[in-house]
Amino acid sequence: MDNSGTKKTCMESTRDFFTSAKFLIYMGHALSTWGDRMWNFAVAVFLVELYGNSLLLTAVYGLVVAGSVLLLGAIIGDWVDKNPRLKVAQTSLLVQNSCVIACGVLLMLVFQFKDQLTELYNGWILTTCYILVITIANIANLASTAMSITIQRDWVVVVAGQDSSKLADMNATVRIIDQLTNILAPMLVGQIMAFGSHFVGCGFISGWNLCSMCVEYALLWKVYQKTPALAVKAGQKEQQQELKQLSPTKDLENGQSPEESSQPLMNETSVVAKSDSPKQRSCCYQMAEPVRTFKAGWVAYYNQNIFFAGLSLAFLYMTVLGFDCITTGYAYTQGLNGSVLSLLMGASAISGICGTVAFTWVRKKCGLIRTGFISGMAQLSCLILCVISVFAPGSPFDLSVSPFQDLYTHLIGEKTLPEHVHSLTGGNITMPTTAAPTQELPPMQSYMSVSLLFAGVIAARVGLWSFDLTVTQLIQENVIESERGVINGVQNSMNYLLDLLHFIMVILAPNPEAFGLLVIISVSFVAMGHMMYFRFAFRSLGNRLFLCCSPEQKVEAVDNPSLPTTV
Repeated sequence: MDNSGTKKTCMESTRDFFTSAKFLIYMGHALSTWGDRMWNFAVAVFLVELYGNSLLLTAVYGLVVAGSVLLLGAIIGDWVDKNPRLKVAQTSLLVQNSCVIACGVLLMLVFQFKDQLTELYNGWILTTCYILVITIANIANLASTAMSITIQRDWVVVVAGQDSSKLADMNATVRIIDQLTNILAPMLVGQIMAFGSHFVGCGFISGWNLCSMCVEYALLWKVYQKTPALAVKAGQKEQQQELKQLSPTKDLENGQSPEESSQPLMNETSVVAKSDSPKQRSCCYQMAEPVRTFKAGWVAYYNQNIFFAGLSLAFLYMTVLGFDCITTGYAYTQGLNGSVLSLLMGASAISGICGTVAFTWVRKKCGLIRTGFISGMAQLSCLILCVISVFAPGSPFDLSVSPFQDLYTHLIGEKTLPEHVHSLTGGNITMPTTAAPTQELPPMQSYMSVSLLFAGVIAARVGLWSFDLTVTQLIQENVIESERGVINGVQNSMNYLLDLLHFIMVILAPNPEAFGLLVIISVSFVAMGHMMYFRFAFRSLGNRLFLCCSPEQKVEAVDNPSLPTTV
C-alpha cells in the first residue's frame, strides 16, 4: 500500500515536471535552436560554395547582419518592452521561420540553376539572388534576436520567479540545450550535405522549420497559460496602480461612483491626447521616434551598474575564434569538409556543456562575480594555443600576400591561379598563394596548424560559456523589468558592433594567408574584454575578489538584501 502510494507520488511528480512551464520552455527552445544551428552551420558552407570557395560573401553576410542588429537592437528591445509578451513571441517566431523557409527555397533554386543564372544578363540575376538570400536571412536574424530577448531574457526570469538559484539552473539548462543542438544539428545537416547535396540540405532545413514553427507556436501558448505572471508587464502594473489611485480621488471630488468617474477620466485623457496630436501627427516627429528610442536605450544601458560587465562580453565578439561562418569558411579552405566540421562543432558543444556545468558549480562555491573572473582566465589560457597555431607548420600565414587580391580577382570576374597552388584536400579545394615555393610538408605537419587552432578554440569554450552565463545572470538580476527588453537589445547591439568590426577585418583581409593576423587581433580583444570585467568585479567586491567565500558568507551574500545580489 505504501509502495503503491510512493509510486503514485513519483508518477505525479514526473507528470507535473513534463507539463510544467519550465519544461515546455526547454522543449520550445530545443526545437528553435535546432533549426537555428542547422541554418547557421549550413549558410556558411552554402555561401562559400556559391562564391568560389572565398570568405568574401560570408563576410558581407555577417557585415549586414551585424550592422542591422547594431542599428535596430535598441528599437527591437523597446518593441519587446512595449508589447504583450505572447504577441512578441508569436510574431517573432512566425517571421523568423518564414524567412528561413523562403531563404532555403531560394538557395535550392540557385543551386539547381546556377549555370543558367550565371549566363543571364552577365550574371546580374545570380547577383540579385545573392542579395535576396542575404536580405531574407538578415530579417530572420532580426526576428531571432527579438525571440531570444523575450524568451531567454524575460520569460525565463518570470518563470523562475525571485529564486536566484532557480534562475541560474534554468539559464544553465538553456545553455546545455544550446550545446546539445550544436552537437546533433550540425552533424545531421553536415552528413546530409556530404552524402547528399546542398540542394537536399536546403530542402531539409526548410521542411524542418515549417514543422517546428507549428509545434513551437503551441508550446508558447501552453507556457503562457501556465504562467499568469507573463500576462502582465511592469509598465502595465504601474498604469493599473495609477488608475486605482486616481479613481478614489476623483470620486471624492465629484461625489461620483467609480463607474461614473471613469467617463470624465477618459475625456480628460482624450483632451491631453488632442493637445499633443499636432506634434504626434507631424511626419518629422514620427520619423524621429526610432532615433529617440535608439538614444534613450543606449543612455539607459550606459547608466546601468553592470555596464562594464556587458561591455566585456561584447568585446569577446571581436574574434574569428568561434564556430561562425568565418572560421567555418577558413577551415573549409584548409581542407576540412562538412562532415569533419560538424564533428568539430560537436566537440565544441561538449566543451561548452562542460563550461555550463562548471558555471553552476563554481557559482555555488565562489559567487557569481568571481565565477566570471575565473572563467575569463580559463578562456585566455586556452587561446594561447590559437596564437601558437599561427606560427606552426602548415599555417598559411603570409603577410606578403596582398589582402585585396581575392577581392580584386572577384570584382574583375577572373580568377587566375598562380603557378604555385598548395592543395590540402586532394584536389577538391585549392588555396592560391603567391609566396615563394616551399618544400611540401608531410600530412601530419600540414594539418598541425589547423589542429592547434581548433584545439584552442574548442578548449576555450569552457571558459567562454561560463563567462557568458555569468554576464547573462548579472543583467537579469540587476535590470528592472520595464527596461529588460531595451537593455538586452542594446547589449545585443554592443555584441554585434564588435562582431561587425571582425567582419570588416575579414573583408579587408579575406585571404587565408592573412587569417593568422586576425587570430592575434582576436586574442588581444578577448584580453581587453576580460580586463574590463576585472574592473567591474574589483569595483563590486574590492579585495574580496581574491578571497574564497565560506559557506556562511555565501548564504549571507544571497539572502541579505543589503548586500549586492551578485556577490
